[in-house]
Parts: sequence; structure tokens; C-alpha cells
Amino acid sequence: MATVVLAIGGNALAPAGLGAFRDQEERAREVARTAVAILANGDRLLIVHGNGPQVGALAMAQEAVAREVPPQPLFALGAMTQGQLGYLLSQAVGDAMVAAGRERTVAAVMTQVVVNRDDPAFENPTKPIGPFFSEGRARRLAESRGWTVAEDSGRGWRRVVASPTPVEVVEAGEIRSLLDAGEVVVACGGGGVPVARDGEDLVGVDAVIDKDFAAALIGALVGADALLLVTGVDQVLLDFGTPQERPVATMTVAEARAHMADGQFPAGSMGPKIEAAAQFIAGGGSSAIVTSLERVAEALAGRGGTRITP
Repeated sequence: MATVVLAIGGNALAPAGLGAFRDQEERAREVARTAVAILANGDRLLIVHGNGPQVGALAMAQEAVAREVPPQPLFALGAMTQGQLGYLLSQAVGDAMVAAGRERTVAAVMTQVVVNRDDPAFENPTKPIGPFFSEGRARRLAESRGWTVAEDSGRGWRRVVASPTPVEVVEAGEIRSLLDAGEVVVACGGGGVPVARDGEDLVGVDAVIDKDFAAALIGALVGADALLLVTGVDQVLLDFGTPQERPVATMTVAEARAHMADGQFPAGSMGPKIEAAAQFIAGGGSSAIVTSLERVAEALAGRGGTRITP
């Protein structure tokens, strides 16, 4: 019996911005149909999801009432949206399992992910989060709240935070036990709630963990066989946006790293997924697949997507 990690972005649950809750429910049902297709193969399933649009919306809501309700730290917003999306996916996957004649066995795990305080990412925060501000207000907020702010693509100023490398999943043992018991598990939501070790204590850190890197890490920790990285295209494209553009069906880790070195996979686009795939395989995984949500089942059966192997 194989263990599969399915990594989906927060945008997969919130098309064209956050949208109404019923729209997110419909997207969750699409994810659930994919989950049931994976389970039909007899595989165990761990779902990891992003939370970018959801955290951004919550940050905007907080800012709108900041004079009446003190804003919560970013890591707390991460925990809140873990609960929100864990509920959404647990409901949808459970309903889809029952409709397919299966027992409803799905659990969402609040997950803390450890980062190192001396990670170089903290020296150069680059991940935009929350609402846009005028330059003046952004600088005042930076002064009063200890933020780092930056201009974002000509649209205004935003808070920017670090995106450090995940090094440990605190609840990995519990997640593994649930998978062994036959549960579908939703975990590492939003890449996990970032925490740092302070002696024996775990302390929340205002940062954003890339959910693909978190998926690769938890996949290795639970001994997963396959990592499915969901994106907006059916296959990875080489020479993207040029007349030489072409899909690639398979790559070894060495080939993938060579393409990254050649600039084929930019950091703001496909780069993190390819690097996460390489890290997963280095951690003992058999293969990583990059494809769209609609093609997951076909790609897992070897009929599509881009497969990265040792």
C-alpha cells in the first residue's frame, strides 16, 4: 500500500481571489473528488494545502477593525486558517468518501513546523502578506509594529515576511499514526504554523512556510512513496513562453536541477515545486509529480503530468 502526499495551493480553494464561502466549498469538493480517485487505488493519503488568500483576507479584516480589536500575530492567523481549511477539506473529503461507499475516515491535524531563527530568509523578507497601504501608512505601521514593508509591483506597499526552510514537523508522529490507522489526513496547512525552539518551548514566529517544501518534509517523515504537487498546468513546460516551449513528461533529479541552474524554473513560479520534488526524493521518496488538479489521477497512473524520479 503506497502513501501519497497531495499538495494543493490556497488558490486552488479560492479561485479569482477569496470569493464567497460557497465557492470555496465547491473547490473543496473538486479536491475531494481527486482524493477519492487516489483512495480508489488502495493508497493512503495525506493532504497538504496552502492558505495565502485566506491569510491575506484575514489580515485585511483585522486591519479594518484594528482600532476596536487588537490584531493577532501572523502565526496565529496561520493557525486560524489551518482550522478553517482543515474543516472545509475534512467535510468535503468525508462526504465524497461516503458517496463512494467508503467509511468517513478523515482527520485534520493542527500542525506546527519548526524553522531556525538564524535562517538567512529572516535577513531578507520577501513574501508579501495582507492588504495594500500608502507608503506613508506602511512606514508608520512598520515603525509601530516592527514590520518590514516594501512596494509591491506598483500596486502599493505591503508587509513582507520571511519564508524560512522547514526543518521539523512537531506532529509528525501523530500524522504517521493516523495514516497507519487508515485515516485520510489533512496536515501542514499553509505550510504549517511557523515555530522556533526556545529551549524546551516552541515559540510562534511571524513567517510564511512554503507549503510545497512542507509537503516534501512531512512526506519524507511519514515514508511517503509519491508527492503530488498541484499547479495550474497539466505538465511542466521547458522554455516557457517562447516558440520552443514544450512539455516534459519525466525528469531525473539531476536533470531537474540542471534545468533550474539554467533558469528554466524561476523562484516565483515553478522553481519551488521542482526544488520540493528534489528534496522529497532525496528524503527517500520514489517519485514526485507536478500536474493540475484535474489530471492528478491520470498522472499517478503514469498517463500525464511531469514525473521526477531519482
